[in-house]
This record gives sequence, C-alpha cells and structure tokens, in this order.
Amino acid sequence: MKVLIIGGTGLISTEISNQLIERNVDLTLYNRGETKSRLKGEPNKIRGDRKDHSQFEEAIRYSGPWDCIIDINCSDPGDAESMHRAARGVATQLIFCSTSNVYPKPASNYPVKEDEPLGAKFKNGIDKAACEGIHFTAHQQGDYKATVLRPGHTYGDIGMILHSLGSNSSFLDRMKKGKSICVHGDGYGLWSACHASDVARGFVSACNNEKSYGKIYNVTSDEWITWKQYYEVIAAILNVPELEITNIPTQVLTEINPQRSAQCERSFQYPGIYDNLRAREDLNYRCEISLREGLERNLNWLISEQKIVPCEEDPEYDEIIDTFLEGKWNSAV
Repeated sequence: MKVLIIGGTGLISTEISNQLIERNVDLTLYNRGETKSRLKGEPNKIRGDRKDHSQFEEAIRYSGPWDCIIDINCSDPGDAESMHRAARGVATQLIFCSTSNVYPKPASNYPVKEDEPLGAKFKNGIDKAACEGIHFTAHQQGDYKATVLRPGHTYGDIGMILHSLGSNSSFLDRMKKGKSICVHGDGYGLWSACHASDVARGFVSACNNEKSYGKIYNVTSDEWITWKQYYEVIAAILNVPELEITNIPTQVLTEINPQRSAQCERSFQYPGIYDNLRAREDLNYRCEISLREGLERNLNWLISEQKIVPCEEDPEYDEIIDTFLEGKWNSAV
C-alpha cells in the first residue's frame, strides 16, 4: 500500500506515521521539514509548502499514484480545493482530518453522532465543514473515495495540557504549591480527551478500507469524565494532597478575561462527548490509553523538559481569581 501524508510530524500525524511504518507501508510525507521529527523510521519525504498550490499539486501528481492520501493539517477551504485538484485521478482514497468543532455547541443530542446537523459558529469548525464538503463532492463525482475523521480534544506524550484558562502550564505549578486553580462552571460538565496514538489508529484502519469510503467517523475517547475529575487525575499524578478549586461561571470568565477564557466560551462549557459506534464497527476503533496513563506520560515530558511555568510568572491567573472573588467582574472589561 502506497500512502502519502500531508504533514506527518505533528501531534496526530506522527502517531499515524509511526503506526504505518510499523506495518511496513510504503509511506511518503509531504511537509516543509521544519518540525522536529519523532518518527521511528525513515519514510520517503517530499519537501514543499502546500500554500504554494501549483507546486504542491504538481508534486503530488508527479509522485503518484497513491492508494491513500491522508490530509492531516488542512483547515482552509482553498487548500482543500488544491488538495482535490492534486488528488483527482492519482489517489484511490483521500482521508481528511476534520474536527468535532464542526458540530453545533450545544448539540441537539448527546453523545454526538456523525449525523448531527453541522452548525459551527467559529472559524475552525466552519472552515473544516467547508473542506469536508469539497471532498464529499469529489467523492460523488468519482474523483476519489473520500473518508472524513473527526477527532475531539486530542493530546499526546508531548505538548501542553489544555485547561480552563488556555494552555499555559502555570496551573500545574499552582497545583503543586497548593494554590487554587480556576475551573469553568461547576466542574460537572462532561468532557472527553483522547490520546493521539488512539486517534491515529482510526486513521490507519481507514486506509484502503472499503467500509470507510464515503463515510464520516468520530474518533474520540469513550472515557467520559467531568472537568472536576479531569483536574483530579492531574492532581493525583502530581501527588497533590488536596486540590484547591475556584469555580467561575463561563459567562463571568468571559467578562473578566475574554482571551484566556475563549475556549470555555466556544467549547468547554458544553458537553464534549461523542458516539464512536460507527468507528468501532467499521474500523475496529478502540481506545487503549486511559486518561490517567496518557496524562502521566504528558506530565512526565513537561517535567523532564522543564516546561512547567512557575505560577509567579503568570500573575494574570491570580488576577482572574481575585477579580471573581471580589465581585469586580462587571467593571473588568
């Protein structure tokens, strides 16, 4: 099987690449070569910038044909149109990495299924939905077989850990020092976070899989937790004896600091749980890494790489909590 990944060295795509390498697939990566590689082998490489559409399309056509192209890093409809032109006639299958952000928030039913009417209200979800439409139009025209996968909150062995006030790691230092952390809402909203290696298994299983042609799949975690439990898992890994939490309503957080609470406003305040049944049936999709194991691996990397920011270097965090506790948020915007 001859597979091309557009990207191949990012959070999810590194795991896809490594799993395909383990299967001795004839793998090629197309990227700019600027991201440090964590690959376990040496796939073929094509250097280029997909934003240069003419060069990109020529390179994909010239190096084909392909049994499968996985477009992992596209969120621009113009780039999706370019991908369509490049893959038409030279790819049997095109797998597009979309996102759960294409769904409306809140959704009409939970857990969210793939047939939920789309209704994103911010750019990433709107653009990803447009890209999906481009590839399904190509599928209907017979240009290639299109498959769409929709990951949700995905994390890996490296990188920052998402939380209510963004991705700054100072909240971890706060935990360790016994200082209160901010949790949006009452902390009992349902959420799910999936390790990148589990998400990647969905992509790998969809490759050259006729069951996946013309279909959409959620590839998210089945381990549904509350946000309070999410932070409790992190605290347990860090050996924090007693977790201190300040619950702040999302609307109030938005008034106090709209930039740092942006993810809460558009996403975190709503349930983030999805139905993976279709992927289980067609792709034998299973999550093998528990949240505890995955976050422990992530935290070990943050600690070993000295990536945890001292909380003293993030005074804004204290200002947000103090503003709420002092009831001053109406004048904080």
